[in-house]
Amino acid sequence: MRINETFKTSLDSLLLNKARSFLTMLGVIIGVFSVITLTSLVKGVQNYIGDQFKSLGSNTVYVMPGKVSIGGSNSNIGAGMMSGKLEEKHVDLIETYAKEYIDAVTPSAETGKTIKYKTKEYYATILGSNYQGKDIFNIEILYGRSFSKLEQLTKARVIVLGYSVNEELFDGQNSVGHKVKIDSQTYEVVGVMAKKGPNFDASTLAPYTTLMQDFNSKISTIAIKAKDNQDLEFFVQQIEIVLMKDLKKDDFSILTQKDFLESIDSILSIISIALGAIAGISLLVGGIGIMNIMLVSVTERTREIGLRKALGATSKKIKLQFMLEAVLISITGGIIGLILGWLATFALKAFVRAEIPVWSILVSLGFSAVVGVVFGTYPAIKASQKDPIQALRYE
Repeated sequence: MRINETFKTSLDSLLLNKARSFLTMLGVIIGVFSVITLTSLVKGVQNYIGDQFKSLGSNTVYVMPGKVSIGGSNSNIGAGMMSGKLEEKHVDLIETYAKEYIDAVTPSAETGKTIKYKTKEYYATILGSNYQGKDIFNIEILYGRSFSKLEQLTKARVIVLGYSVNEELFDGQNSVGHKVKIDSQTYEVVGVMAKKGPNFDASTLAPYTTLMQDFNSKISTIAIKAKDNQDLEFFVQQIEIVLMKDLKKDDFSILTQKDFLESIDSILSIISIALGAIAGISLLVGGIGIMNIMLVSVTERTREIGLRKALGATSKKIKLQFMLEAVLISITGGIIGLILGWLATFALKAFVRAEIPVWSILVSLGFSAVVGVVFGTYPAIKASQKDPIQALRYE
């Protein structure tokens, strides 16, 4: 029996029991689907975070309180922010001694509050900055304006609404001049941000001085925009020298966009591999299912095996036939799972820029083939070892 005839015989055997063959490959389908979908989702999150940082500009650096280690499992950004000593005077130091290197600098303070307008309300992040914050964070104004330096100095209760906040509270209309309530305080809307991304769209911008006065917020970071074509490594060194006039080296950390992205990529890569490994358990379960059904199939087809051997089929050819059946089930399940995973990824693109990593495709299909070979070997060997005379007598 030639290989193409063996393949056709194996395919015919599977098609005779379509429902059982499909149910057998279901474990592989779910496993591959899970691997593809989860890894594409993680990749989408990775792309989203990268896009958000890029929108801020690659020449922006962040001074964070405390000694922040970044990268892999040693990241402790949150701990650093909770233990810092950044104050307004450090912004003044940077403006005074590093003015030849910087375009703009702003302290950042934030809090989460419910913003109310008449009967409507929206929980948003209120980001506090100085009057230069709009330029540092590359915020475009759709309606109205940003707050002025005078409003910052006088701690005026003015606010620039994010795009989504304005949509929710004012149905997307021009809300400039209207008053909104935050806790017991009344704020005047002076502007509305243009659509930028979920992070900024669901936020608002206000003078940091007002946040410190009304909500007792603290400075969490200092954002500094370097001049164009500035060597970022040299720039970081100059900022560090300036800050060490008042702070110790362990009192602050200076992070670039590259630092943040490397840390996030490292964490998400670990998560992606972990999720892929968990989803791979489904492939293992699917393989066990294949072996179980193939063993049942060997028992059911004992007389067929005996007849084939009596007609001249060798043990090698019998083994090859059952091995091919197991591999066909596994590979077909892998392809179906891949198609379903691609469709799921296509659906996810409505929310994040999801994409399927090439390695996940190769691993999924490769593992599917291996599952078929590994879990199909024992049933195939058992089938090939059947004695033809006893097999023909089998009832």
